[in-house]
Amino acid sequence: MKDREAYQYSFDKERLQPDVIHGFLTQSYWADGIPLDTVQKCIDGSLCIGVYDSDGVQAGFARVVTDRASFAYLADVFVLPDYQGQGLARELVSRLRAHPELQGLRRWMLATRDAHGVYARLGFEPVQNPDIFMEINVPDIYKS
Repeated sequence: MKDREAYQYSFDKERLQPDVIHGFLTQSYWADGIPLDTVQKCIDGSLCIGVYDSDGVQAGFARVVTDRASFAYLADVFVLPDYQGQGLARELVSRLRAHPELQGLRRWMLATRDAHGVYARLGFEPVQNPDIFMEINVPDIYKS
């Protein structure tokens, strides 16, 4: 475990380490088996933030899909196991929420199976009217 000040946060996509991001996401419950080229497309089409340790190793990631005017969808928030428990995920989301291009948005959304408490502390609430939302979900799209 490192001192919290030992970490650097950056919105610079050039610093992102797609192999690290892919390595985590491909094992996650929400993107199991996702191909590396799909991860790269996700990065290219999103506002991303990474957190790095003092050696420059990427410790975590988060991204937002947004029109930068009214809506943002928070996705792929993670911190690698060796770095968890230090508030890094909370800080990733807080920095995204504070980003100048994301001010004045009407709605932020996300989906989570197991981190409701984390997001509640950041101001997220259960959807007030879940019956008005619909989706197209292809859960096995990354399975060959």
